[in-house]
Amino acid sequence: MIKTIGVVGSGQMGNGIAHVAAQKGYDVIMSDVSEERVEAGFATIAKNLD
Repeated sequence: MIKTIGVVGSGQMGNGIAHVAAQKGYDVIMSDVSEERVEAGFATIAKNLD
């Protein structure tokens, strides 16, 4: 059974996929060309959860 999902890219589409996967109970690994972009993607997800 799949438990972890990797998402390449943390832009609009990538963070949306990561968000939905996390809400469904999957562990999510998100990757992008820089740590700053990954952090921005996670910040967007956190903002959308509020």
